[in-house]
Amino acid sequence: MVYKMMQLFNFDKHQNLLPCQGTVNYYGTVFSKAEADHYYQYLLNNILWKNDEAIIFGKHLTTARKVAWYSEKEISYTYSKITRHSNIFTPELTALKQIIEKITGQTYNSCLLNLYHNGNEGMAWHSDDEKELVKNGAIASVTFGAERKFAFKHKTNKQTVTLNLEHGSVLVMKDETQTHWLHRLPPTTKVSSPRINLTFRTMVF
Repeated sequence: MVYKMMQLFNFDKHQNLLPCQGTVNYYGTVFSKAEADHYYQYLLNNILWKNDEAIIFGKHLTTARKVAWYSEKEISYTYSKITRHSNIFTPELTALKQIIEKITGQTYNSCLLNLYHNGNEGMAWHSDDEKELVKNGAIASVTFGAERKFAFKHKTNKQTVTLNLEHGSVLVMKDETQTHWLHRLPPTTKVSSPRINLTFRTMVF
């Protein structure tokens, strides 16, 4: 099943894009272009970015993609066998979190940010199912910058759902999505500009 979201003119935030065993709602662009441009520039220039690290098949790898981890209080978070330590939310990130909470009707206490410099940088198939996350909790994905394709794949029947994430848009994954579905940001040669992605989450402190 493939949803070509850019062919639609109106997005129904209540529509579940997944056919089974999970819930994904796409809100479309919730920020004006001026607002989205403002947040893009702020995040690009003021976030404490650093190259991501992972241990894969016993090898320690450093990615071109950059990441940053912020939360309401200092916590540690482990994925890909690397432990990261959070920064405290800046006032601007707190304000942005509150906007996303109002839009989605959910609450969040942390945010993982990713900076993809161009289409050569992406994210392989994975689930956000780390033990530090509230099980079946909502994850709000916010996009600023380059529009990129995003994909879901069911872990058992391999059914796929794809959509384009626009500048200033919000997508929410919740319920059993992380248990039954993988997601990824595929690389592309068609994108030459950066994309900043914020995933607001709820951690178990």
